Amino acid sequence: MNWYKIGLATTGVFAASFTATDCKFSNENSGIIKPNIILINIDDMGWRDVGFMGSEYYETPNLDALAADGMIFTNAYASASNCAPSRASMFTGQWTPRHGVYTVESSERGRSMDRKLVPTKNTLFLPEDQYVFSMALKDAGYVTCHAGKWHVSEDPTDYGFDVNIGGWKSGNPGSYYPPYTLVPLEAPSDDYYLTNLIMDKTLEFLEEVNDRPFFLNYSPYAVHTPIQPVRDLLPKYENKPAWKGQDHAAYATMVENLDTQIGRLISSLKDSGKFDNTLILFISDNGGHLRYTSIPPLRSGKGSYYEGGIRVPMFAHWTGHISGNTVSDIPVTMLDFFPTFLELAGIEKPAGKLLDGRSLLPLLTGSGTVEKRPLFWHFPVYLETYLGEGDPTQDPLFRTRPGSAVRFGDWKLIQYFEYNDLELYNLNEDTGEKKNLAETEPGKRDELLQILENWRKKTNAPVPTELNPEYCHN
Repeated sequence: MNWYKIGLATTGVFAASFTATDCKFSNENSGIIKPNIILINIDDMGWRDVGFMGSEYYETPNLDALAADGMIFTNAYASASNCAPSRASMFTGQWTPRHGVYTVESSERGRSMDRKLVPTKNTLFLPEDQYVFSMALKDAGYVTCHAGKWHVSEDPTDYGFDVNIGGWKSGNPGSYYPPYTLVPLEAPSDDYYLTNLIMDKTLEFLEEVNDRPFFLNYSPYAVHTPIQPVRDLLPKYENKPAWKGQDHAAYATMVENLDTQIGRLISSLKDSGKFDNTLILFISDNGGHLRYTSIPPLRSGKGSYYEGGIRVPMFAHWTGHISGNTVSDIPVTMLDFFPTFLELAGIEKPAGKLLDGRSLLPLLTGSGTVEKRPLFWHFPVYLETYLGEGDPTQDPLFRTRPGSAVRFGDWKLIQYFEYNDLELYNLNEDTGEKKNLAETEPGKRDELLQILENWRKKTNAPVPTELNPEYCHN
């Protein structure tokens, strides 16, 4: 049995079940051939967790080949350092203060006695009135499919997806082996790996779109926890030498298997003749989980607003339009995807829709560039540490405390609200953010701080000031 939901044909996230042969799309209004779009958004994959970004431990031959034949971005950024706010900003094309999704679950993470401020209340899901890019593409005639993790509402079909494969409010699968517990999919056998099943059903969708343009949001739960190995790959990595701190065999099997599934996707596109007319964007929703991977030379990882938490692997591939073997060091962000897709599909910006990103299409096709602009992050919340004293964040208790950050050119400023701590880094000279220049470069510090304060005012970004009565300062 295949679990899907399509349009308004059914009700309830888990209610509809039918075979792929029941899901036929017509070719009406297809006189203009629009490019297909595939967004591959991996969960918790670190900046160095793929071969095309330099890893010599993880094996990702399919991704490496695609990246080599396209454009690799060395300064690509997630719109937040953990899952839900990253995805909410990506789909809306807006900075976090505009939709209020700042973190996963509660903003009061960690012990209350360690939190000086009362954090801003978190919004768990996308507001119902948000118009996201999957809705724009559907309205323009695209057949739309979500496959895998959703995490920003109860049901992705409420946000422009015709087909939903295994997505709902859960941020993790519970298990990659049956029963999947938190994923609404039925396993064909007792040991069928979830990542493989999601690709099976994705390929069934692609078989049925015929000549209609399609948008696929492929976002498998992998490589998010729980870290459960693909068993037949485990011996290879258990006997493989580590590379710059990357040595977690079980995690490595999940990375390789993910790459294998994407290889199946590419083969299917080529066999059906759809590959050449398909833009493929690959990115991770935030930095890697430091219990399982290493991200040299970046500082910290998932949940932090140092580079390891927000700088992510990214490439774009589109046969005949994006030159192969190209690398861009221009800072880009997930917020750029919404305007990119609009321009690619020839869609006018929806009336009244505020977009904070810029179209990457001129950069991708070589017809232009992206102007220098500041990139922002706002996190008026707390997020507890994974590693304690071993976590290279500001302190051993939290991956992040309430604050904001801005990158402009080579410079990055982080401001923490509790004591107005300021950290300034030159990322060109200090990618690992080891040397705080806030005192020695006051001019640059004040310039970026003014940019940040003006942006917060413009976006009505909340800055917590209420003191927590339970705070115990040692």
